[in-house]
Amino acid sequence: MKSGNNNLVLRTLTIAFAAAALAAAWIVPSATAAPILSAAPLPSLPDFTGKAFKATPIKGATKAPQNPFMAKDPKSNIHNDTWMTGTYNWPGPLGRNLVSDSGSANNGICSTIAFDKRGRIVTVCVSTIAPPQARIIDPDTLEVLDTFDLPDAPKVDDTPNYQNFSAGGYFYLDNQGRLVIPTRENRIIILGQTPDGSQFQLIDNLDVTSVVDPATERMNSALPDFQGDIWFVVKQTAEVGIMDSRTEEIGVLDLPGEIQNSFTVDRGAVYVATSKRLYRLGKTKNGKPKIDWSAKYRNNGKQKPSKVDAGTGTTPDVMTGGYVAIVDNADPENIVVYRTAKKLRGKKRKVCEVPVFNKGASATENSLITTGRSIIVENNYGYTDIFAPDAGSVVTKAGFARVDIRKDGKGCRKIWTNKTVRAPSVVPKMSSKTGLIYAYTRPPDPSGSQGYYWTAMDFRTGKTVWNKYAGSGFFFNNNYAGLGLGPDGTAYLGVVGGIVSLKDGS
Repeated sequence: MKSGNNNLVLRTLTIAFAAAALAAAWIVPSATAAPILSAAPLPSLPDFTGKAFKATPIKGATKAPQNPFMAKDPKSNIHNDTWMTGTYNWPGPLGRNLVSDSGSANNGICSTIAFDKRGRIVTVCVSTIAPPQARIIDPDTLEVLDTFDLPDAPKVDDTPNYQNFSAGGYFYLDNQGRLVIPTRENRIIILGQTPDGSQFQLIDNLDVTSVVDPATERMNSALPDFQGDIWFVVKQTAEVGIMDSRTEEIGVLDLPGEIQNSFTVDRGAVYVATSKRLYRLGKTKNGKPKIDWSAKYRNNGKQKPSKVDAGTGTTPDVMTGGYVAIVDNADPENIVVYRTAKKLRGKKRKVCEVPVFNKGASATENSLITTGRSIIVENNYGYTDIFAPDAGSVVTKAGFARVDIRKDGKGCRKIWTNKTVRAPSVVPKMSSKTGLIYAYTRPPDPSGSQGYYWTAMDFRTGKTVWNKYAGSGFFFNNNYAGLGLGPDGTAYLGVVGGIVSLKDGS
C-alpha cells in the first residue's frame, strides 16, 4: 500500500475518533465508555437471525492440566489454558434477547481478553500509531479504569503493522494474577496491581536482549513450564529460549524457519510449530531446550491471503489421549494430528491428515478449538490488510469444520463442515457448558455494508444457531483478536475502535 493512502487512513482514523467525542490523549478514562460508531452504509441484513439455544453440555470435554505457574484455567491466556484448547468450562450467550454493546477507546486492538481476580477485563492493546498499552476495563460499562504504556520499538522486518504480533498480544496471567508481557524491546514485563486494584504496578522487567537482538529480532510469546521457568519464542529466527526462574540465566535453541504464533506447554514437554516443522521440545539438565522429536508438515510454500507467512497459522493444541494437532499449509489445508509420546513402539507419529475447505480457498491463521477427541477449524482465506483501499469490500471465504480422532486412534474422520459462516480473522472459542462455538463474522450484504456479527454454531451438528449484529465499518474489524467469555457468560472481543460485548437479556 502506498504511504499516501496509509496516511489518509490514519488521518481519517483520528478525525473519526474526534467526531465521536473521544479523548484527545492516548487514553483518558471516562465514567461511561462511549459506544463505537458504525459507518455507513448500514446493513440490509436482519439485526438477529435464528433462535435461542438450549444448553447442551459437551460430554467428555477436555480438562487440561492446571499449569501451577499460570492463572486458573480458563483465564490464563488467549487460548484459555496450557494446552491451548480454546474451550471455556463456563457458559457463553445462548441467544436469549441478546444485548450487543461496545465501548470505544482511542487506539489499539486488544487481542487477548483475560480477567483479573476482581472479574475485570485485563488486556494489552496494540496500535499502528501509538505504543502498546495494558488496560484494566470494567466488564459491565467497558470503561477503561487504568492504563500502562508498554515499551515500543521500530519494526525489524517487512511484516505489515496489522500482522505484527510481537507487542504483548500473547501475554499470559501468572498464578498471582499478574500480566506477563513479552515486549518489542525484548524484555518480559510483569505487571501486578496496587493493593486496592485501582492501578497497574510494575513488578519486574526481565531482560532477554543478551540472546535476542533488539535490532533484528522480536519475541512473539512467553509461557512458563510446570517448573516455573519461562520459555519464549522469537519470530524472525525461530529461536526458542528458556529463562531460569531463579538465576535468570538463559538457554537457547535455534530452529529452521520462523515462529509466527504462540506455543503450547504440557507437563513434561513444550510444542512449537515453525514455518517448517512441528517440534516437541524438552529441557536439558543445564536448562537449555532440546528436541525430543520433530515432524515435517505439508507446505505448498505460498503465503495465502490472511496468512502471516508460508507456514502453519496455528498454535499447537495438545489433546486428551496423547495427541497434538495443527493445520498445515497444503492446498487445500489439512488438520494434522500427531502422537505426543517421546518414543513410539509400533505406531507412526502421524495419526491423520484430513483436508478441510476447498482447493485455492483454505487458510487458517488462528488456533484450533479442541475438546475430547474433537477438533474445530476456521477458514480465514481472503482476509486482507485493514488499511488496504479495498478492505471494506473484501469478504473472506466461508468455512468451519469439525474433525474427530477415532476412538481406536487409527485415523480421523470429518464430522461436519459449515459452508456458510465467514469469520475473517477472529480467534473463535467454545463453551463446553452450552455446546456452542462462538465466532465473529462478516457475511456478504447486498447493501455493501461492512457489517460484523456475533455468530453461534452447534458443536454437535455445525449448524448456525444464531447471528446478532455488532456494528459496521472499519472500527468493528477485530483484526486477529481473540474472542473471550467472561465468568458471567458475556462474550467480549477487541476491535479497532475498542471492545464489543454480547450477553443474554432478561
